[in-house]
Amino acid sequence: MDSDPDKWFQDRISQNLIQLHSIEEVLYTGRTKFQAIEIIRSGSYGKLLVLDDKIQSSEVDEFVYHEALVQPPMVTHPLPETVFIAGGGEGATLREVLSHNTVKRAVMVDIDEEVIAICKRFLPDHNRGSFQDKRAEVYYTDAREYLAKGEDTFDIIIIDLPEPIEKGPAYLLYTREFYQLVQRRLTANGIISVQAGSAAWTELENFTAVNHTLRSVFPIVCPYQTDIPSFGGPWGFCLASSNLSPVLLSTNEVDSRISTRSLNNLKFYDGLTHQGLFSLPKHLRNELAKPGKLITDDNPLYMYQS
Repeated sequence: MDSDPDKWFQDRISQNLIQLHSIEEVLYTGRTKFQAIEIIRSGSYGKLLVLDDKIQSSEVDEFVYHEALVQPPMVTHPLPETVFIAGGGEGATLREVLSHNTVKRAVMVDIDEEVIAICKRFLPDHNRGSFQDKRAEVYYTDAREYLAKGEDTFDIIIIDLPEPIEKGPAYLLYTREFYQLVQRRLTANGIISVQAGSAAWTELENFTAVNHTLRSVFPIVCPYQTDIPSFGGPWGFCLASSNLSPVLLSTNEVDSRISTRSLNNLKFYDGLTHQGLFSLPKHLRNELAKPGKLITDDNPLYMYQS
């Protein structure tokens, strides 16, 4: 391996684990009002979006992450018409939401306008024109503040934010108080979907805490996981609702809804994948069943120091 550190990007998976990515070219580096941002062309995963030294998505496998985050809640809901996205600067989450022909309105709220502009410039294949869709509304403000001040309700609320770091822009969007606000902004059959961090056996703090905190608010909480290579391994998500459960959907029902909604461009998700996502291995089921950290405004979770 070439020992020149300028030719390798270090993605810190945790305090104890670093993943190295070869750098072919640094396309952009800078700092917005809220966070550091880089666009790096890597040897294995194409272009990478890096925020505060953490990979947020890669050109090669972003479809796995974004379909896993968006499609299970969207397909679980029988008729999702209104969707709220917190974060999602690349526009790929918005892309997946708008792929459903049932959607009439998609509101995306990201605090960092500069990140969206940079992603539009360097990562156009992530959004694929979703920002120009007439059903899309994009606002540059704090997502929690937007929901608190508004009266609108949504069928689906998707939390596509970086992991919480101290003084970072997202840590107050993982708390019980925020999830209580989300619950008030969901329709009767509404669903929240949250990216919940690493599902690797030695790095479960975020995943278990998000799951436990959601359970303090919602009667139905379904954690799930899939492997995302550019993130360093298995990644966790949580889906929560007052009335709907994804585990009750059969393979055939999922495939039928995919067909009815003309979801023709899916590369990762289908009925069989849906069953696998929620079929967690025993060690994860046991760990998630234990009492965990309750994330609150007064006792937030920080995965990394800023």
